[in-house]
Amino acid sequence: MLKECPDAPLVLYYLGNADLNAQRVISVVGTRNITPMGKDICRTFIADLQKAYPDTLVVSGLAYGVDINAHRAALENGMNTIGVLAHGLDTIYPSLHRQTAAKMVQRGGLLTEYMTNTRPDKGNFVRRNRIVAGMSQCTIVVESAAKGGALITAELANDYNREVCAFPGRPYDEFSKGCNQLIAHNKARLITCLDDFLETMEWPNPLAKKTQVVQQELFPEVSEEEQKIIDSLRNVENKHINQIVIDTNLNVGKVTSALFELELKGIVQVLGGARYRLVIAR
Repeated sequence: MLKECPDAPLVLYYLGNADLNAQRVISVVGTRNITPMGKDICRTFIADLQKAYPDTLVVSGLAYGVDINAHRAALENGMNTIGVLAHGLDTIYPSLHRQTAAKMVQRGGLLTEYMTNTRPDKGNFVRRNRIVAGMSQCTIVVESAAKGGALITAELANDYNREVCAFPGRPYDEFSKGCNQLIAHNKARLITCLDDFLETMEWPNPLAKKTQVVQQELFPEVSEEEQKIIDSLRNVENKHINQIVIDTNLNVGKVTSALFELELKGIVQVLGGARYRLVIAR
């Protein structure tokens, strides 16, 4: 993933046992002044993610607040987690997180571009954020003030054409202003739970209850265009209308009209967010 970034580090130093090229890698970032709500979001979201995709690699910066809560939630749920450091591997900053870092080496690891004896200078923390964003498929902002390192990481993720998600908060909460700002400026997808995240990433939800497909002996007559749409929707949970247009090679107007007819016939069901699913297998 980092090879796709124009400012990727030339070399990385690593201590740990996790696969840095895991199939699913997310970063969880946010304020150092985490609130009880932020702690609950970290615990709940990562616990839910473990049930759906336990092999997901959770990346953060080992800092106070959201970072350390994300690492600890991953460890508590038996998931690998990577801490990206702003100094060499010979030290841990903050030292208060040394015990957690030791556990991460056994279940994940520590990663840095800095050599031994490199001090944790302020500028290093900003530069390490590009590694957090660059090695992840999605950056999730849990809580953030109007300014902060988490917003820098989110901006970098956007620059790398990676997904960015943010948990919203009340308008006047100091440590939700950054998240609300990202969402308002269309720089992050609003999520409130695992389902929202999975939909954003287009990862199938293995926890979703399977809706029994209705088998009928007699099917309504369908046109050639409608059959193309049925074929596009077959063997998937649901699909966005834009993907149906691509699959069928039909224009948007024809797809919209055909979907309406199929809905009337009880063959497809419209879901939220311009997504559709097949009800009757044909």
